[in-house]
Amino acid sequence: MSDTDAIIADLKKSIETWNVALVKEATQKAIDAKIPVNDIMDKGLGKGMETIGVRFDAAEIYLPQVVAASKTMEVALKMLEPLMAGSGGVTKGTVVMGTVEGDIHEIGKNVCCAMLRGAGYNVIDIGPDADSDAFLEAAEDNDATILGGSALMTTTLEAQRELVIANKEAGGNYKCIFGGAPCSKEWCDEIGADGYSETGAEIIGLCDKLMS
Repeated sequence: MSDTDAIIADLKKSIETWNVALVKEATQKAIDAKIPVNDIMDKGLGKGMETIGVRFDAAEIYLPQVVAASKTMEVALKMLEPLMAGSGGVTKGTVVMGTVEGDIHEIGKNVCCAMLRGAGYNVIDIGPDADSDAFLEAAEDNDATILGGSALMTTTLEAQRELVIANKEAGGNYKCIFGGAPCSKEWCDEIGADGYSETGAEIIGLCDKLMS
């Protein structure tokens, strides 16, 4: 294993084990070795976050561990900020996340927020029971690109459709993505959404695709 491979492996491991000391050490080594920022993010830190998402979906770890991994990631991002200044700042883009109107369940949304923050997105969390206006106002105020609406009850799925309609009526400026237990790809296709994420791990790839 080359030095670069070893550093990348440590970056990945630091997120998988939410080890702040290791992430500081590995990130500094990566900077000193002049490893490209994209490689640090995508091959190292991002892969670690993917593992966290997969393990959460398999119920091997829980929300506190996802948040701990995300916070570990934020330490690395802070260190990488000077290198990323030339590439338009540290964030990949802004995502507004909320649980749709009438729904107070937050765990799935909180996992997605942690995953996205860990992957380098600026996440605006508008909380539970958020109506379409709240999503659109937050998106406008924060120059967001994507609206992510979670529904955990069948009765609140309709609020996802309402958000798609409200977005279209307001000019269709944002991409609408959805998830949650009763939600499905078929439902998202039916209501004209831009994407469906079944798991916390999937949301990063979905947002990356929509931002590209």
